[in-house]
Amino acid sequence: MGIFSRFTDIVNANINAILDRAEDPEKMVRLIIQEMEETLVEVRTQSAKLIADKKDIGRRKDRLQNTAADWQKKAELALSKSREDLARGALKEKSSVLDAAAILAEDYAQIETNLQKLSTDVAQLQQKLTDAKSRQKALKIRAQTAESRMGIKRQMHDVDIDSAMSRFEQYERKIDLLEGEVESYDLSQRNLADEIADLEVDEKVDRELAQLKAQLNQSTDSHQDPG
Repeated sequence: MGIFSRFTDIVNANINAILDRAEDPEKMVRLIIQEMEETLVEVRTQSAKLIADKKDIGRRKDRLQNTAADWQKKAELALSKSREDLARGALKEKSSVLDAAAILAEDYAQIETNLQKLSTDVAQLQQKLTDAKSRQKALKIRAQTAESRMGIKRQMHDVDIDSAMSRFEQYERKIDLLEGEVESYDLSQRNLADEIADLEVDEKVDRELAQLKAQLNQSTDSHQDPG
């Protein structure tokens, strides 16, 4: 027995609820799609048979109605020839044929009703099948994404991040030391121009210092003069 026991079960089924309860939604949606596709084939086969039956019954009903019309003409002919007995017999045959035609008409109407219902149900099932396939694609994408993320996490887990960062910091430290050596080498290689420039700076500072002392002395003298 499949997931669904009857066609109406599939049409009325809540696919999302079924998948939410499933332990393996991806497997379940594959089975649902398979069941729906098989059911569609069966329903279309049944529809084809009903259409064939409808055509056959329609032809038989038309023939009976034509036969009833012939009996009506025969009854009229017999009555015109004063053969009331034959006319009565012809009308009986006509009545019997019309009864058979009426039964076929009922069968024809029932088949039309069934075909209309099947058409509606097939449309609903086709929509559910489309929804199920969309859900299947979404599940597949989610599974692929999860696998990719898991692969990345496994790779990161396999790499010793702390060790890699420690080695990187050691490398940075070596570069810092090398740059320091370069700068100290530059300091030890001061040229004559650099030294004279330092002297000029010192001389400027000495002049400014002498001027500042003179200003302070003048200020002190002015405060001490009582004049």
